[in-house]
Amino acid sequence: MTSLSADAPFVSRSATRLAAGALALGVHALFVLLLVFGVSWQTRQPEPVMVDLWDAIPEMPRPIPVAPPEAQPELLPVVEPPPPEPVTRPDSPPRAPDIALEKKKAEARRLEKQKAMQADEEKALADAARAEADAMKQAREKQLAEQKKRELLRQMEEDDLSRRMADEDAENKVRQMKIQAEARLAASKRQAATANLIRQHRDQISAKVRGNTRLPDGLKSDLEVRCLVKLLPTGEVRSVRVTQSSGNPAFDEAVVRAIEKSSPLPLPAERDARAEFLPELSLVHHSNE
Repeated sequence: MTSLSADAPFVSRSATRLAAGALALGVHALFVLLLVFGVSWQTRQPEPVMVDLWDAIPEMPRPIPVAPPEAQPELLPVVEPPPPEPVTRPDSPPRAPDIALEKKKAEARRLEKQKAMQADEEKALADAARAEADAMKQAREKQLAEQKKRELLRQMEEDDLSRRMADEDAENKVRQMKIQAEARLAASKRQAATANLIRQHRDQISAKVRGNTRLPDGLKSDLEVRCLVKLLPTGEVRSVRVTQSSGNPAFDEAVVRAIEKSSPLPLPAERDARAEFLPELSLVHHSNE
């Protein structure tokens, strides 16, 4: 934006528009002149064409005959003399055979180097294969060792289990034997107690029967009679029968009367001992008791 000061001269807006329009008109006129001049400068006039007119076709000249060439005599081949043999000098370059020999030597060196490289590669492969085989062997040996260790541990566990089972079996057997021994001891004690109880009650019955026996006069002192006494659970005598006579009927009758008079007989309260007296009791009586 243009600032106007108080000292600047006054310019009207219409004068400014006229100047701009005149300038634009001048530019367009110059452009039209340049366009017209360029078109006229590039346009050329066509050149004139010259044409010859003939009333008749003129005759062509005939060709002049040419004589055949004469045969030339055959020429003998010229034999060139052989080239002189080259003179070998110390500083002369190597001949072809020397170059071929050098090539052979270089090829041989290359082959040897290639063989050496191949041998090194084969050795490296062999070393790698050997190392791999050693590693596999070590791994297999380690695996076998671990397997043996596991089997040994398993065997030890099985042996320990078998030993514990054997110990338990032995302990059970000892316990059973102890129980059986205690049972036998208790049974023997019971049997002894039962036998003692039976013996005591037999003695009591014999003493009671002997106290009730009235023997006739003049009897022998070595008489013995056996009687079968049927008893009730209360000890009362149901019947008496002589199973083995003493040979003296008077003595037998006296013993039978004494047994009947001793009813009820004293019986033990213990079941096993009581079973020895019921339902029948075999009673033996001696005259000298």
